[in-house]
Amino acid sequence: MIRSMTAFGAARAESEAGTLSIEFRSVNSRFLDINMRLPDDLRMLEGMLREKLSHALKRGKIDVRVNYSRASTEALNAVEDSYLNEIAQQLQRARQVITDLAPPSFTDLLKACNAGNGHAFDMEVWTAMGSQAADEALQELQANREREGRRLADMMMECAADIQRIVGEVEQQLPSILEEHQQKLAEKLRDALEGASPGGLAQISGEELSARIAQETSLFAMRVDVAEELSRLRSHVGELHHLLGDGPPPGAGAGGTNSGITKSRSKSGSGSVGKRLDFLFQEMNREANTLGSKAAAISVTRAAIDLKLLIEQLREQAQNIE
Repeated sequence: MIRSMTAFGAARAESEAGTLSIEFRSVNSRFLDINMRLPDDLRMLEGMLREKLSHALKRGKIDVRVNYSRASTEALNAVEDSYLNEIAQQLQRARQVITDLAPPSFTDLLKACNAGNGHAFDMEVWTAMGSQAADEALQELQANREREGRRLADMMMECAADIQRIVGEVEQQLPSILEEHQQKLAEKLRDALEGASPGGLAQISGEELSARIAQETSLFAMRVDVAEELSRLRSHVGELHHLLGDGPPPGAGAGGTNSGITKSRSKSGSGSVGKRLDFLFQEMNREANTLGSKAAAISVTRAAIDLKLLIEQLREQAQNIE
């Protein structure tokens, strides 16, 4: 399953103790990077959250935010005069040591006065709530990552179809390119012979001229032979379909010597798909460069440029795939 690294998931759990909410925000990253924002009272959830995320995700920068609110219990206790007098005496004694000590606020007095009122902070209850909310938020996160991953995969399939089309066009052009070169070569040989010795062409038999043209054409064909590069590109496109979860396209993967990638098909379930795609596009870009360096016609040069642009688009899309 192709998953994007950009997604969001959130969930909320409730109990008599209060409410707890968890948010997961994920963006692309080369590795799994988890950043926690937890209240001090819920620091005990960090290990559990990291374990769940590490088990479910392979790559991405994950921001985790946890908030909670405790349920209100009984009414606030009245602030007794004796309590205020005791606080005043303690503050006076403290100022004998720390002369600039600030007095407590009224809110602080109320919290301290009612500290014993209500339920104690039950770690087990809040841990269970955190686990429930984390599971639900992670489920939403994964669903969003898969939906976005499917969209990215569809865009990459369109690029792959264009690559397949360009490869087919170049294959069809090769015979005509060789034939055109052969005609130009024959004309150059005739012009050269006529220029060196007028009427010298009549002194050379047709068999000798044909043999010379065939020799030069054969050398030219060897220099501009891109059949292997085209075959490898087809094989790479087939591997791309395989990694994205689809079967190979018609005519893909039928040849080439791409053993390093095709052997990995048996292990497609292991490792990061995004990293494997990045390696695949490096290989495709290498074949496109070789195709451009061997180009014997402007049409092949343009095809090589178009291939490099499409491969770069694929690489950009793959940057966001887990």
